[in-house]
Amino acid sequence: MTQQPVRDFDFHGEALDNIFETYRELRSECPVGWSERYGGFWFMMKNEDIFNAEQNWQTFSVAPSMLMPAIGTDEPMIPLDIDPPAHTGYRRLLLPLFTPSKVDELTPFVEATARELADAVMEHDVADIGINFARPLPTIVFSSLVGYPREDWHLFDDWIDRIFARTDDEEDARIAGDEVRAYLEALVERRRNEPHKDDITGRLLTAEVDGRPLTHEEIMNYQYLLFVAGLETTAWTIRAGLWYLANHPEDQQRLRDEPELVSSAVEEFLRTFAPVQGMARTALQDIEVGGCPIKKGDRVVLAFGSGNRDEAAYDNPDDVIIDRVENRHLAFGVGIHRCLGSNLGRREVVVALREFIARVPRFEAVDPSQQWHGVGPLTVRFIREA
Repeated sequence: MTQQPVRDFDFHGEALDNIFETYRELRSECPVGWSERYGGFWFMMKNEDIFNAEQNWQTFSVAPSMLMPAIGTDEPMIPLDIDPPAHTGYRRLLLPLFTPSKVDELTPFVEATARELADAVMEHDVADIGINFARPLPTIVFSSLVGYPREDWHLFDDWIDRIFARTDDEEDARIAGDEVRAYLEALVERRRNEPHKDDITGRLLTAEVDGRPLTHEEIMNYQYLLFVAGLETTAWTIRAGLWYLANHPEDQQRLRDEPELVSSAVEEFLRTFAPVQGMARTALQDIEVGGCPIKKGDRVVLAFGSGNRDEAAYDNPDDVIIDRVENRHLAFGVGIHRCLGSNLGRREVVVALREFIARVPRFEAVDPSQQWHGVGPLTVRFIREA
C-alpha cells in the first residue's frame, strides 16, 4: 500500500477552463490521489473505480453531502444526501413524476417553450443563447413542474449564479443559499393555505414516508435539492451542446442534415461535458483503492468528468463523436443514487437542441474565449443566407 502524491486538484470555477487536460494528466500519473482543497479529499479519476464506488454505498456514504463543497446550505438535500434504508422511501415519493410516460406527457410543453425561445433569439443577428435560451428553458419547464410562480422566475438566475460560483465567494454563495431557502419557506407556507395542486410541491405537502407525513424540514431539504439540481444541470448541458455546435460547424451541419442523430449527440455531450463534474462520498471504513489508503471518515470525490473521458472505457475519449454507439457514461451517476430526473433532463436537452437547430439559421461563436461551462454569456452570430 502506497501513499499517492498530493495534487492541487479542483473542479470548480476557473479550474474548469483546463479541466480536461488536468483529468488526462491525473488518469495517467495519479488516478487516485489527495487534494488539500475544501478541507482535504481523495479523488478518483478512472471510470472503473468511480463506477465501483458509486455501487458500493455500504462503504462510500453520501452523508453529510454529495457535493464538495456544499452549495449554500449545511442541511442534507433529500434524497441526494441520504443513504438506505431511509433513501428508498424518500426517492419513491417523486419517482412516479419522472417516469418515461410522464416525461412524454410533458414533452409538448417543452417543445413549445423551446420554439418560443428560439424564435425570440433568432430575431437578432447576434444573441446570447446562454442567457436567452439555455438558461430559461429548464427554468420554465421545471418551475412549472414544481410549482414556482411565473412572476418569481426572474429571481432564480441570480441565486443559481451565486451558488454555483461558490469557489470565488463562498460567503456570498451561502447568503444566496439562505435567500433560496427563505423563498422556498415562504412558498411552502403559502401553498399550505391554498387548494391542493398536483405538482411537486403539492405532492410533497401531502406525501407520507414510512407511514407518516413529511416534516417541514424534510420538505424544505427536498425543495432545496430540486431547486439547485433542476435549474442548473440541464441548462449546463444545453449550453455545452450549443457551445460545441457553434464552434464545430461541420457537426452542426450534420445535425441539420440528419436530425435523427440529435439524441446520440446529446448522449455524447453528456459524456464529454458532464453537467456534474464530480460527486463526493465519505468512507465508512478503511479501504484501499488504486494503492491508496483511504481511511474511515475521509472525503472522496468521484470525478465523473474524468471517468467519462477514460481511455480504458472509450475509444478516442476526448473526441466528440455525435453518432457514438457504445456510450455508457456517468453523467447521471449509477446505482441507487442515479439522478432522479434523468429522463426529464435528457428529454429537455434533446428537445432544446433539436428545436433550436431546426428553427434558427447557422450560427457561429462570436467570442472564442467564452467557455462551455458556467453561467456567463454565450454569444453567437446567425449566418443568414442572402
